[in-house]
Amino acid sequence: MTPDEARARFRSGVKEPTAGWSAGWTQANLIALPRDLAYEFLLFAQRNPKPCPVLDVTEPGATSSPLFSGDLRTDLPGYRIYEHGELVAEVDDVTDLWREDLVAFLVGCSFTFEAALLEAGVPVRHHEAGSNVPMYSTSVECRPAGSLSGPLVVSMRPVPAGQVADAVRVTSRYPAVHGAPVHVGDPAALGIRDLDAPDFGDPVEVRSGEVPVFWACGVTPQAAVMRSRPPFAIGHAPGHMAITDARDSDYLVP
Repeated sequence: MTPDEARARFRSGVKEPTAGWSAGWTQANLIALPRDLAYEFLLFAQRNPKPCPVLDVTEPGATSSPLFSGDLRTDLPGYRIYEHGELVAEVDDVTDLWREDLVAFLVGCSFTFEAALLEAGVPVRHHEAGSNVPMYSTSVECRPAGSLSGPLVVSMRPVPAGQVADAVRVTSRYPAVHGAPVHVGDPAALGIRDLDAPDFGDPVEVRSGEVPVFWACGVTPQAAVMRSRPPFAIGHAPGHMAITDARDSDYLVP
């Protein structure tokens, strides 16, 4: 399915996690903030490049970009609306909420390297289960920038112990979409108490002989919004991504 075809389906009301959609095309997180916070967010992203790798930034009020030729207000399968850090709505269309002062940021997504993991023989459990990837807020603090601060959010994929090195090798070649894992093994080291209770997404089974592997996650900007409480923000529903016009191979390094 091409990005245009996928976006048309979302625009018509299809709402589901996008892992596995439009194979070969890059997916991205969305965070849209008022213009007066745009510099602070760029600084926050520069200081925290693992969870916040910025792929594109719009002009204030713009509803598309060179990386995303669709409509950012309608062409994602789900959005979250924040007021003063509180989640006030989850909707499938933000046309009536989009403002002329909003600057939209497209942030790299780990779904981009999942096809490469599968090609290397590394299982991706949420694909097998037909569910969303589990995501967790951690006890690791991001570097603050101006009024913005918050915890690192991670996604988790169980990997057979003998294939962890393969998972690290494969994903390290995609630094613009989170790259190599930030942690392998004990969830408690990240302050995660229960893998079966993710903060975002769905839990997945960790089988005998498997190790939980954690990657930085592009939901981190929304965690910063919840902590820092700006007056208004729009994000994607976690796991319900923007499917861009870029190819996964554009972000592969030798």
